[in-house]
Amino acid sequence: MIFFGIMLAAIGVSTLVWRDADVIGLPPVAVGVALLVLAAAAIALGVARRKRRRVARGEPEPVGSVLDRAKALPRLLRQRKAYGLPASRLAQWGFALVYLVSPIDILPELLPVVGITDDAGVAVWLLTSLSTATGQYLNWERSKKQHREP
Repeated sequence: MIFFGIMLAAIGVSTLVWRDADVIGLPPVAVGVALLVLAAAAIALGVARRKRRRVARGEPEPVGSVLDRAKALPRLLRQRKAYGLPASRLAQWGFALVYLVSPIDILPELLPVVGITDDAGVAVWLLTSLSTATGQYLNWERSKKQHREP
């Protein structure tokens, strides 16, 4: 549903930008705005459905905002043994960082568009992996505090 909403938004924006003739008897502005409203509704419905599915499967809710997770990363690295973060995960993060900053690439940047995709893929994986790990770490911290407080 989210993907459908994004596609509707793209069509709505393209209608607003490039269409100059009427669409089924309606001005292009009205059609473009209607498509954008439908896109927003589809995206909101998709997000709500995804959240309901996560709750129904018993998956934990994400803990902490982006800033909370960024602040938790140094604590996670300091307490990696107590938390149980595998050394292989640290090695993967390290290799990803080295790959991103090194001038040697699997797909060279000289190839238009394609050359950047490998770096973008590694960067997306690194950021999502760090975000997931720090979110789980924040959840672990909170549960540890709750067990000590009674």
